[in-house]
Amino acid sequence: MPADHFDLTDRVAVVTGGSRGLGREMVLAFAEHGADVVIASRKLDNCEALAAEVDERFGRRALAVECHVGHWEQVDRLADAAYDEFGRVDILVNNAGMSPLYDSLASVTEALYDKVMDVNLKGVFRLSVVIGERMKADGRGSIVNVSSVAAVRPTPGEVVYAMAKAGVNNLTSSLAKALGPEVRVNCLMPGPFLTDIAQAWDLEAFAETARRTMPLERGGRPHEIVGAALYLASDASSFTTGSVLKVDGGLA
Repeated sequence: MPADHFDLTDRVAVVTGGSRGLGREMVLAFAEHGADVVIASRKLDNCEALAAEVDERFGRRALAVECHVGHWEQVDRLADAAYDEFGRVDILVNNAGMSPLYDSLASVTEALYDKVMDVNLKGVFRLSVVIGERMKADGRGSIVNVSSVAAVRPTPGEVVYAMAKAGVNNLTSSLAKALGPEVRVNCLMPGPFLTDIAQAWDLEAFAETARRTMPLERGGRPHEIVGAALYLASDASSFTTGSVLKVDGGLA
């Protein structure tokens, strides 16, 4: 049956930025479809709370790991923790990201620039390599990167973030070649989603902009990332690699 292709029973998924927003939705969806999950973010308490929810709702094993993906050594520890607990990783979702506000381009400090690039690009590279090489040795795996519509439609308020996310799109193509044929590497490119981050937005202004610029005339609801994430993580996308899938309401 077509639905069987989306089955993740007994697979192991690592999700960075997994305790909130789109990462949380993906963790819950993977667990609901049978996967054990490793939930990683900078806030361990949030990861542990979600791990408990996964166990209670779906009866799947869940490991909470504190990890700042901008730090190379913490990324390595995350990979080791996942393999120590489960013995393998079948799915890696590089979802962690950040886009701090700044007053002007001239006000962007070297420290801010480095922080944004480290979290959004360097960590994706390192974790994909560390886990991807082990996946390749095991004979299978799926890596799902998460970039942003900013990669192809940047705005003045997110210049460094957009550069990093464009790098994620490029990295997806490079890793698909480097890790294939055993490992598939694809990318989700979300548009504006109404997660907890949207609480800082002027929602009235956003709604008006969405009506003018987006074919679907609205922001995404967090659960609307699930279908695309399950597709790329599962055997449903067995002949798909190196792709960038827009989930953006038509914005790009």
